Amino acid sequence: MRFFRDANYDFLSLRRRAYVLSAAMLLAGIISLVLAGGPRYGVDFTGGTLLQIEFMEETTVSDLRAVLSTGGLENAQIQQFGDSNEFLVRTQDFEGIVETVSGLLNETYGSDGYSMSTDAVGPKVGSELQRKALIAILMSFGLTLVYLAFRFEWRFGFAAIVATFHDITITFGFISLSGIEITLATVAAILTILGYSLNDTIVVFDRIRENLKKRRKDDYKDIVNASINETLPRTVLTSGTTLATLLALFILGGSVVRPFALVLILGVLIGTYSSIFVASPVLLEIEERSKRKEKPGRG
Repeated sequence: MRFFRDANYDFLSLRRRAYVLSAAMLLAGIISLVLAGGPRYGVDFTGGTLLQIEFMEETTVSDLRAVLSTGGLENAQIQQFGDSNEFLVRTQDFEGIVETVSGLLNETYGSDGYSMSTDAVGPKVGSELQRKALIAILMSFGLTLVYLAFRFEWRFGFAAIVATFHDITITFGFISLSGIEITLATVAAILTILGYSLNDTIVVFDRIRENLKKRRKDDYKDIVNASINETLPRTVLTSGTTLATLLALFILGGSVVRPFALVLILGVLIGTYSSIFVASPVLLEIEERSKRKEKPGRG
């Protein structure tokens, strides 16, 4: 079964509208990041203590906050996840925090009324992880450039980098808008998006390169458009099956996995969109500019 067998859509005629849409998404993300004072880092990067608490009886976030506030922990971040009686408590405190929380909970719920597991990250470790995460993302871009330089002409590589940068920037904006914390899992999702977006773009570019050799007399725009249509079945089916898996993770994976799955869902959608409406149009723009410069009297 093959979808879009005889696809013949004029995607490139919509490129101006796509530019406007991309600019709007980028602007919304940048404004959100500025207003929020930058990305919202999780305990992995800021350092602190993460406590996972499961109560034997029904409890609400407001009840738990009231209990912790009596011990001076009113600024702790409390998030419900899983069942209604399971919570994540994040605080930037280290020394004595486990003993303090245990004492407060024992007074209210009793020592048998809950179970608790903890995870602590020192500020120095958090800062180091933050630096290494940034290096990992930058190295990915660098290696991508090297790979594309060997596999394609510079114009293909430049267009692919523009599309990938577009995807990562929009993803960061979405993370900021949705209030998702940047954790090690989020960084893993971002790197996955980078690879997925690049792979999708390369599939289209491979077909463009093949068609440039077969259809030398055809207009460049027609070749690019035809190549997008020819790879459309693969693009849609690959994205569809990937999204089906990610939706299952988002719905059934619980609140710990949900932010990771949500970031990947957006990344797949944006990566599919950019391979058609960003990377290919940018490649066409580069070609058209090159031809205009080659005309007599234009330098």
